[in-house]
Amino acid sequence: MLRRTALAGIALALTLPALGGAALAQTLPDLQGREIVVVTENAYPPLQFLDKQGKAVGWEYDAMAEIAKRLNARVSYQNTSWDAMIPAVSQGQYDIGMTGITIRDDRKDKVDFSDPYLRSEMLMIVRGDEQRFDDAAGFAADPLLLMAAQPGTTPFYVGVYEVLDGNEENSRIIKFETFGAGLAALRAGDVDLVLSDSTAAQGYVGASNGALKIVGQPLGAEDFGFIFPKGSDLVAPINAAIAAMKADGTLDALNKTWFLDYKMGE
Repeated sequence: MLRRTALAGIALALTLPALGGAALAQTLPDLQGREIVVVTENAYPPLQFLDKQGKAVGWEYDAMAEIAKRLNARVSYQNTSWDAMIPAVSQGQYDIGMTGITIRDDRKDKVDFSDPYLRSEMLMIVRGDEQRFDDAAGFAADPLLLMAAQPGTTPFYVGVYEVLDGNEENSRIIKFETFGAGLAALRAGDVDLVLSDSTAAQGYVGASNGALKIVGQPLGAEDFGFIFPKGSDLVAPINAAIAAMKADGTLDALNKTWFLDYKMGE
């Protein structure tokens, strides 16, 4: 279920910093201009979505563009629904599927996965002077404590199912239209907890001058991977490119752009 939720509200894309990869390019496979057909959904911001001008943008688009550059490949994109994606890739209709797909054993008999390119996990943000609880169990045990969440997002569902009781109408979840509004409510003392992905959470806390802190352990961890038809010869080259992008900091730059700068710009 968490796979189907948005990581953040739709906003204009920020400019991605120049990505260095040329130094590692000679060590990667050369696909000699091969066209790779990638299918996506454009419904999972900030991984992939349509911006206010209708342009397809997001973390995965930037990552795939860099992968293609390093492997000397050309990418064309198609769209399909989430429900149709895994069957279509499994049948060989597309070379790669990308839409924040959680790597799970029950899917591996249908498609091959790349190595993980992103781990999504939620951290608990509280006010800097919070002393009433220091983990999810402590929060859940006090019925007076409130959580801010944006309906339909990963933080909302993690809060419902991993912190509270699984009731999506629980009155302890105060719903806001944007993440920023929920964070403002936390600062003002109107709620007591906000969940955010780890990169953004660390950024907010670091910029708060002690007004915010992180408590407890990460929640809702999911590893995301690209999917391929079984036996695809693209798995190894894509994995090599992902490894190079991890090693030279490119993935960290993408994370900052799409999970920190993007969210702070709401």
